[in-house]
Amino acid sequence: MADLSHRPGDITAHPDVHEMRERYARMLGGRAVAVDGLLLLAGLYAAVSPWTVHFSTLRTPLAINNVITGLAVAAFGVGLAIAAERLLGLSWAVSAIGVWLIISPWVVTRSPDTGIMATQIATGAVICVLGLAGAAMGMRSSKARPV
Repeated sequence: MADLSHRPGDITAHPDVHEMRERYARMLGGRAVAVDGLLLLAGLYAAVSPWTVHFSTLRTPLAINNVITGLAVAAFGVGLAIAAERLLGLSWAVSAIGVWLIISPWVVTRSPDTGIMATQIATGAVICVLGLAGAAMGMRSSKARPV
């Protein structure tokens, strides 16, 4: 007679446990998808920050810089959500864009306002940390993946 006793929470003896674990690992890809959404939101905020922080004129080089870099970060966020396997190596580039956003007020305009500096530093730091988190997750999932 077969042992049909129920052991709650223990599936280690299940005949398909290996296949189920592989399927869930493939589905998640070994990474948290929350980083992609947060990266998209941070990029969109960087793109609209000239209007929210009220840069002196919206056609200044810093405003144009924010729109371009913000849309690039948002595109990275969408790309990571859609095709993470191909774009995980570019997470380092997102971190570089975050660093650029931090230093760009002093590079592009010689004397930035306090509000502009604060929003650039905060947005750049968030984007840099998210890029580093994405890169760390990519390195962790590539080590865990068999060759």
